[in-house]
Amino acid sequence: MKKILSISLLIAACVLANAQSADPGVVFSCSDPSAQQSFCIDVPVPDGNYLVSVRLGSKRRAGHTFIKAESRRLFVNGVETRRGEFKTVSFVVNKRDDVIRTPEGERKVSLKSRENGKLDWDGCLNLEILGDAPVVCEIKVEPANATTVFLCGDSTVVDQDNEPWASWGQMFPWFFDTQVAVANYGESGERTDTFLAAGRLDKILTQLKPGDYVFVEFGHNDQKINSRPGGGAYYYFATNLKTFIDLIREAGGIPVLVTPTHRRNFDAEGKIIETHLDYPEAMHWVAEREKVSLIDLHAMSAMFYEALGPEDSKKAFVHYPAGAYPSIVNDTQDNTHFNPYGAFELAKCVVAALKVSGLPLSKHIANFSGFNPMEPDDPQDFRWIDSPYRELAPQVLEKDDKAGEVPARK
Repeated sequence: MKKILSISLLIAACVLANAQSADPGVVFSCSDPSAQQSFCIDVPVPDGNYLVSVRLGSKRRAGHTFIKAESRRLFVNGVETRRGEFKTVSFVVNKRDDVIRTPEGERKVSLKSRENGKLDWDGCLNLEILGDAPVVCEIKVEPANATTVFLCGDSTVVDQDNEPWASWGQMFPWFFDTQVAVANYGESGERTDTFLAAGRLDKILTQLKPGDYVFVEFGHNDQKINSRPGGGAYYYFATNLKTFIDLIREAGGIPVLVTPTHRRNFDAEGKIIETHLDYPEAMHWVAEREKVSLIDLHAMSAMFYEALGPEDSKKAFVHYPAGAYPSIVNDTQDNTHFNPYGAFELAKCVVAALKVSGLPLSKHIANFSGFNPMEPDDPQDFRWIDSPYRELAPQVLEKDDKAGEVPARK
């Protein structure tokens, strides 16, 4: 795994700040990136969407550049430049902090301790420059007027911090043009009720503009409280989903329900075993009742796993021996959480469903030529550049992935 340098360690021809540019949007410039290594930039900006334009190339060497933003969200997927060739790539990044600002005052999102230090919640727009041979000449950041797609969900959606964990929400930005920003508010362990109680949706509502989208995927953790008094898919869960829908619509947003991904759990015939009780069915019921668009990721994920089969499907999940990554302390067979390949394929599932949804958002899909989950890409053909390990709360298996708290009723 390549060592990543802080921007403060880049010297000589590389400069941070606007002093050497008449354009106030330029946050990085490098007159000679021929010996450039991986590095990161933290740009302090207010909450919002930002168009990032990156000029790539070198007079002295060929380049291969890979760019992620915030907590490992994919934006530039391995752009190659020949020696002497220059290209400009642009994408839109959503940046946020944890303050809920309303006319009545300010309060904070109730973050978990494991979110301390998470780049998604800091005061900066974070860029991570990677690749076999990164060649970044200039980076410009300016406010963007874009449609925002907010993601609500659990650990199958969240921006996972460390390799080899990943989620479809992290890969999702790659599939849109510069008219769309993806704001991933998913968090590990969350349920519909704890997501609401923590103020995560409240924060979204302060950022949401009429015409923005809110994708809502839950069920993994909601089913764990199925036996509680008043719980269940068709009462407590469905009621919470309707709360999401009502609040999003009241603010002028467009809700989209996404059924939960299956767990990797095969029967003797190589078919996926249902482990989510009737929670996916309840999402269908709510979507039909409330006239909300629905993406059936539950069904597509089963097709994807079954197409790979019981053995090769491990290549889509976090199945690694101890020491394979700094975050893999013990032999790990995680059948809930994905590695980058699995996350990328599931993002393709979501995009494929969006493509035929009829939603105006589908007009802004990019880097996509179609996808059939029953004919997935070969894992050996998937290319990914690892991010450096960050000293944060350790990644955990689903059984250890706790939800937040819901205030007791008074």
